[in-house]
Amino acid sequence: MHLCNHDLAKTRTRTSMMDSQPLVSLTSIDIHESEAKVFDDHGAFISLLSEHDVPCSRGKVRVTRQGKEGKTAIVTFHDIGQNHTSAFLGFFNFNETRPLLDNFCIYHIDAPGQEEDSEELPEEYSYPTMDELSDMVGEIVSHFGIKRFIGFGVGAGANILSRYALWNHTKVEALVLVELVASNGGWIDWGYQKLCVKQLQKKGLTTFVEDYLLWHHFGKKTKDENMDLVHAFKQSLHSVLSPRNLSLFINSYLHRTDLQIQRPNPTSGKKVQSLKCACLLITGANSPHQDDVIDTNSRLDPSNSNYFKVSDSGGMPLEEQPHKVATSLILFLQGLGYLTRLHTNPPKVTPPATREPSVC
Repeated sequence: MHLCNHDLAKTRTRTSMMDSQPLVSLTSIDIHESEAKVFDDHGAFISLLSEHDVPCSRGKVRVTRQGKEGKTAIVTFHDIGQNHTSAFLGFFNFNETRPLLDNFCIYHIDAPGQEEDSEELPEEYSYPTMDELSDMVGEIVSHFGIKRFIGFGVGAGANILSRYALWNHTKVEALVLVELVASNGGWIDWGYQKLCVKQLQKKGLTTFVEDYLLWHHFGKKTKDENMDLVHAFKQSLHSVLSPRNLSLFINSYLHRTDLQIQRPNPTSGKKVQSLKCACLLITGANSPHQDDVIDTNSRLDPSNSNYFKVSDSGGMPLEEQPHKVATSLILFLQGLGYLTRLHTNPPKVTPPATREPSVC
């Protein structure tokens, strides 16, 4: 891993230990949080990683396998301006997520040309659309012989995994969707992304592109207040990603179509397109995409979906509040029947006169 990714992990640790807010604010429930720590067995952590270049219909795709082969699969996909290293490895290096490494085999997918130190894609290369990227997920799943998996996506990656789940619902057991935007985006965001694509292709990683990506990932509050995390993210942008390759991925996300999902209405008898697997939808309380995520949540089936708004977090809760996300993720997986032997300290519950739960 590059130095910038260690900086991300260190920054995340400092942020977690300074955070004194409870994970969930529920009437008459006392939350007992364990101290945030970082898994310090670095050698063991690195030994769990193996890289594979998987041949797909649109070229080779870098997949990094983490954990022991043969265990239940988790498939991850990152957002624009990221790869699996900056999006997920810091989170899975967090001590609270160690049970995931012990009980699951994680397959990190890098979008074409977004892996670390990737060569610039050829001029004649036609970058895959969002639908085609979801097809490539299917090719990767087949390559590794994965019969069924849990998807874990951020931003554009959440959109791609959702597309795959809509068309291959028998292959996806559950989805963890961070900052999922199910629509094709508004005109303002479209305009900014269009300008980013042009500048990346003609001028490289300009200040305008950098500022847009910082807003996209963190939002204004985190960008202004968490300077260490912002600085580490800037370093990862400049040292890892090819500007032209990044422009192609952003352009693909820019031209995404609406997922066309609707909340089922049993009384109407009308069949609609919806995600049939269990879903955990996550957004930051200060995320720039919060309104879009709320719209997405209104279109999910409430019988199989959960909505979690992370307090004191912008649009990158895996880095800003890893303890809260890890706790919610483990509870979600326990609800699916995994990690049942994991011992936790349950909150003390006092029967109240009235209870109005609110996730924050």
